[in-house]
Amino acid sequence: MDVPIQKKKFSNKKIGLIAGVLGIIVLIVYVAVQTSGGSKLNVQKERISIHTVSRDIFQENIPVNGIVLPITTIYLDALEGGRVEEKFVEDGAMMKKGEPILRLSNTDLELSLVNQETSVYNLLTQMQISQNAARQNTINRQNQFTDVENSLIEAKRVFNLNKRLYDKGAIGRQDFESSKNNFDYQKERMKLAEQVLSEDSISSKLEINQARDSYARTQSALELMRKKVGDLVVRAPIDGQLTSLDAEIGQSITKGTRLGQVDVTSGYKVRVDIDEHYISRIYNGQTGTFKLNNKTYTLIIKKVFTQVTNGRFQVDMKFEGETPKGIRRGQNLQIRVALSAEKEALLVAKGGFFQKTGGNWMFKVSEDGNTAYKVDVRLGSQNTEYYEVLEGLNPGDKVVTSSYDSFGDVEELVLK
Repeated sequence: MDVPIQKKKFSNKKIGLIAGVLGIIVLIVYVAVQTSGGSKLNVQKERISIHTVSRDIFQENIPVNGIVLPITTIYLDALEGGRVEEKFVEDGAMMKKGEPILRLSNTDLELSLVNQETSVYNLLTQMQISQNAARQNTINRQNQFTDVENSLIEAKRVFNLNKRLYDKGAIGRQDFESSKNNFDYQKERMKLAEQVLSEDSISSKLEINQARDSYARTQSALELMRKKVGDLVVRAPIDGQLTSLDAEIGQSITKGTRLGQVDVTSGYKVRVDIDEHYISRIYNGQTGTFKLNNKTYTLIIKKVFTQVTNGRFQVDMKFEGETPKGIRRGQNLQIRVALSAEKEALLVAKGGFFQKTGGNWMFKVSEDGNTAYKVDVRLGSQNTEYYEVLEGLNPGDKVVTSSYDSFGDVEELVLK
């Protein structure tokens, strides 16, 4: 007799389909958990940097690059144009102030000097002729004055004599009136002679002064022309080393051309480039430090150049105290410029974490050291090694300071 076969409730096909759907659901849940804010990530301790937050002395500073330059540099510019006729020294020579470096020739200047000298000599000759004529004219007027004065004296004598004789009736009225008229006439002549002599004296003095002023101006012009011709010989403006001399015999030099420079070798300064972001915080008197041959040296800002070029401005710093031995022009130095005074602060080491968090949060290591979790922080000033911690951390806390780029958006690190 036939045995009836009982039909299966679920076929193998259906079971497989159900298993696949469940697997997909489990995968979706796993991905959701992994991408949620509460996810964890296993991290090897040796692959991260952990720093202990501490309280210590802090000073805000910035790292800058500086180049060593002579303490003083005077540039040699051609004060007058001309042709290079002679070079007295070569590039690199040690110079004393006033020593000749090279000589130019300029026929136009030299001809102008000759013409100016001729003008001065002609003017001087004319002055001498005018002075001689004025002197002779004065002598003549003085002689005329003497004659008038003598005539007045004689007329006065005759008048006084005739007056006495007339009063006694010894002479007639006609003779008395004649002597009186002559005496009055000579007095008027005397007044006129005195006026003429006075005006002549004033006129002579004015002429002499004008001539002297004219001569002085012409002489000044001559001295200026002589100086211009003298400038054709380029001389060292200070004691120092001649560098960057750019002139060859026979070369034509135009006025204002830079010929070279003289560097004072008795000391050095450091020219530093600084980002324009700090221009409002840089001023004379600020200090900076650098290390050379395991020794720390101090620099002080002496001059700030406020002109900004390509986002940077420059300052000149001078050595305070000892200057490093063997330092040379053109040498580069890594300097830390202080932006604040020293103070006590809570510090955390600088690291790659800042690029990810912007200083708003960090991974703080738990007390057992097995995990690290996000905490909100607030960082303040910084220097080349540390950030100043304003909020969120305490002394002794341990934080992860290396880069967070590989952590994604996890909330907790499991440290292995």
